Amino acid sequence: MGASEVLHAPGAGEPARMRAMSGQLMLSGLLLVVAAVWFTVNLVQPVGPAALLWLTTPVAAVVSVVICVRTARTDHLPEPTRRFWRSVAIALGLAGVAQVAQAYDALTDPHGSQTGPVMLAAGTAAMLVVGHALYKLPLGRHSVGALLRIVLDAASVILAATVFLWHFVTRQQLGSTHDGLLMASLVLTVLGLVAVFTVVKVLLSGCAFVDGQGLRLVALALFVGAVAPVLQPFLNAFDPRLSPMQVSVPMVFFLGAWAAERQRHAQFGPRRGAVAQRRRVYSVLPYAAVAAVDGLLLFVFRSDDRADVAVVVGAAVALTTLVVLRQMTAFRDNARLLRQLDHGANHDALTGLPNRILFHKRLNKALTAPGERHVSVALIDLDDFKVVNDSLGHEVGDLLLIAVAQRLAGCIRAEDTVARLGGDEFVVVLDGADPAAADLAADRMVAALRAPVVADGHELPIRASIGIADGNSGDEASLLLRHADIAMYAAKNVVGTAYLHYHPSMATGTDHANIGAELREAIDREELFLLYQPIVSLDDGKLMGAEALVRWAHPTRGTLGPDAFIPVAERTGLVVLLGRWVMKTAFRQFHDWIAEHGDAAPQVMNVNVSARDLREEGFAEFVGGLLKEYKLPAHRITLEITETMALEPGQSITNLHDLRELGLRVSLDDFGTGHSTLTMLHDCPIDEIKLDRSFTQANIDGRVPMAAAVIHLAQVLGLHAVAEGVETSEQAELLLSLGYIAAQGYHFSRPMSPEQFTKLLMAPRSVRTAPAAWQMSA
Repeated sequence: MGASEVLHAPGAGEPARMRAMSGQLMLSGLLLVVAAVWFTVNLVQPVGPAALLWLTTPVAAVVSVVICVRTARTDHLPEPTRRFWRSVAIALGLAGVAQVAQAYDALTDPHGSQTGPVMLAAGTAAMLVVGHALYKLPLGRHSVGALLRIVLDAASVILAATVFLWHFVTRQQLGSTHDGLLMASLVLTVLGLVAVFTVVKVLLSGCAFVDGQGLRLVALALFVGAVAPVLQPFLNAFDPRLSPMQVSVPMVFFLGAWAAERQRHAQFGPRRGAVAQRRRVYSVLPYAAVAAVDGLLLFVFRSDDRADVAVVVGAAVALTTLVVLRQMTAFRDNARLLRQLDHGANHDALTGLPNRILFHKRLNKALTAPGERHVSVALIDLDDFKVVNDSLGHEVGDLLLIAVAQRLAGCIRAEDTVARLGGDEFVVVLDGADPAAADLAADRMVAALRAPVVADGHELPIRASIGIADGNSGDEASLLLRHADIAMYAAKNVVGTAYLHYHPSMATGTDHANIGAELREAIDREELFLLYQPIVSLDDGKLMGAEALVRWAHPTRGTLGPDAFIPVAERTGLVVLLGRWVMKTAFRQFHDWIAEHGDAAPQVMNVNVSARDLREEGFAEFVGGLLKEYKLPAHRITLEITETMALEPGQSITNLHDLRELGLRVSLDDFGTGHSTLTMLHDCPIDEIKLDRSFTQANIDGRVPMAAAVIHLAQVLGLHAVAEGVETSEQAELLLSLGYIAAQGYHFSRPMSPEQFTKLLMAPRSVRTAPAAWQMSA
């Protein structure tokens, strides 16, 4: 059990625990009440023999020791906790012996010293045992500043306690001719200060193995035992038989028993909010010490005895100095913490570069600076970075990003800013740089990225695409960044690491930045829609299933295919939202077809899943929820993934296995174009492979077609095979002769709207003989 876990009692169980208070603890409380009542009665008017004032002490000692031993033997408590309570039991037993000895001394010699050798030895041993037990407790971790504040707080409390013990106890005995009395007073004073120091240290530092409330009760018990002798001079004026120990010691025993009882009922769990609560409670200790000494100073000035006024004044000045020092360290630490928080909020945690927030601040500052000035923005994207992550792991990918960040940071001037936007995208604000100066900066970047990066033993060549937007003060920051994005995508068409300046002609094609900004709104405005392409039997052309394909009815660009916006959705993270919309829409449509057409409905619905979807925790639970919502049998849903996704370790494989356990089928799309291996096909949870259209449409040149090898592989591994991209009857006949039983493509039908697909389900004919209007549907 680590120190990050502590014992605490659930807040909701507090009343129940109090109701479950043991009989021993109730007896200890009753003894304290009896001692307090009888002491108060004798304080008003002496009644009965003096022995009755000490009678509750030995009984209370025995009860408290029994409770502590019981706690020390509780099995669910860790060994450091049990060891602590064994020590407390020993200390309370020694305290009981000390108080019995003191009672004997007081009763046999009412006018002599009540601190005989037995009392002094047993009391000293008790203080040392409990002090050692508190000192040995594992404490929480603290910064240097926090430790310094703990020391200053402890010093403040100890100084205040020293002044009080000096004024009310030690000073009174200095003029005594009784050497034993003086020595006992000095020893008890030192022990009291040691107890105060130990308690303050533990309370201010915190502990991982003792119940928080129980620790406070132990601290209070030690404090009561240490300062109770201060009241003896006041009691002598009433009745020499009275001693503060007659009440304080039963109170110490009760507090110790109560703390042990709480500990026994405490449970393990995370300590939520412990640090904040500890600081809120115990940071008042030094101020309380100052207030106490100030009160003592006023008391000394108002009394007739001003012999030690210089001591109290000096203590007040020293306390004030300690508190000022504490506040100075707190202010310094707070300032450092604020700087760290500010840096963390404005810098990337991986590379240490400014993040997107700070980048926008710097860019806006450059564009709004007074005077006419050039401002350029360079957007850098690492090509094939995903391949590094997928093949070598995210740790190597992170090392690559750190190395690139360091190289880019070494290419810029002091007035420029290089930032990481996220993923493998970096951006540079070139303040005061005209196009020629931006070219020089880009040349430095290209040169810096030319050498490969060695990461975890792998030599990784770097290929980057850099887009530069040339602007001036007064331009819009979003427009500059959008132009740089367009130029960066244009630079991807250049071999190797290259850079291009934005030109308006680049925007005539697909504007990726615009599409990214519009895609979220498109989902909300319901501009997206699904088409369904039949999967048919090659033998008779009958309908077997349907694949859901997403399209975008763009208000100005017309209907966009997935190639125009899926890559942007993956870059911006919108692919998760898009994928869930597609899946929910397809499941709802499939449910409607099954409800309306029964056995004539497609037997299987295929839905494409992105790599980002598969990496999301809870993805399998989301799919399972949709199956329940639309009452769909899991085996009639096939999720299509790519080969790269099947190779991804971690959450992707976990989700695949979870989906298979739900009963869904998994299809490997575009088979043969990625990194497929026989081991991957054997180990990964795959039910189906879809032959890529490049093999379906390959020319017959006398060699064994690749489609033949794929179908034999599928048959050996027990996988269902579907041929994609079938466009002619010759291709269909060849695939049938090779052993394929299912296919899809324009030869059978283009993707259909839900309404057109519904008409197909109502027609008593095969897809191969369906009307030409359906086959040519967009």
